Amino acid sequence: MIRPRTLADLAALERALRAVHEGDGYPTVWPHDPGAFLSPPSVGAWAAEAQGQVVGQVILRPVPDSTPGWVTATGLAVPEVLIVSRLFVAPGARGQGLARRLLHAAWQEARERGKQAVLDVHHRNLGAVRLYEAEGWRRVATVGGDWTDPDGTVPQVHVYVAPSPAAPSLNPT
Repeated sequence: MIRPRTLADLAALERALRAVHEGDGYPTVWPHDPGAFLSPPSVGAWAAEAQGQVVGQVILRPVPDSTPGWVTATGLAVPEVLIVSRLFVAPGARGQGLARRLLHAAWQEARERGKQAVLDVHHRNLGAVRLYEAEGWRRVATVGGDWTDPDGTVPQVHVYVAPSPAAPSLNPT
C-alpha cells in the first residue's frame, strides 16, 4: 500500500533506511540527522506499507536554493522541475512492486503540478537504475556527486528525466 507519509512514520522509516544503508550502501554516508535526511522540504511524501509495517518512502521536492549541479545537467529550467528523492524500500519488503509504486506516486504528483520530474542516482545503485530505465526515464548525464563517498572519492551520479508527456502507467512487471 502506498499512502501519504506522516510524521508518525519517521521512526519506522529510519529503521528501514538503516537496513538499506547496511545492505545496499544507500545513503553512502549515514546522515548525522536521519530524520532531517528523510524529511527535507518537500511538496509531497509517500510511505509504502507491507504487512502493516512502514517499509519505504519517496519524496518530491523543489530544487533547493543552492541548485545542485546535476539539476542543470537536465537542460531544464529550475522552475520547470521537481526532484524525486529519498526513494527506498527495506530489503525484506522488496519484490512486491513497492519502489515502482512509490516512484509513480511522486511522478504523478509532479505531472499534476505541471512540472517535469527529475532525479539522480549513484552509479552503483543498479537496482534503482534498472527501475528508472524500465519505466522509460531518460539518462541525460553522468556527473560528479555533491558529496564524498566513505572511501574519499566523489561518486558518479546518473541524472534522469521522466518520460514526457505521457503520464506514468503502473507496469505490473
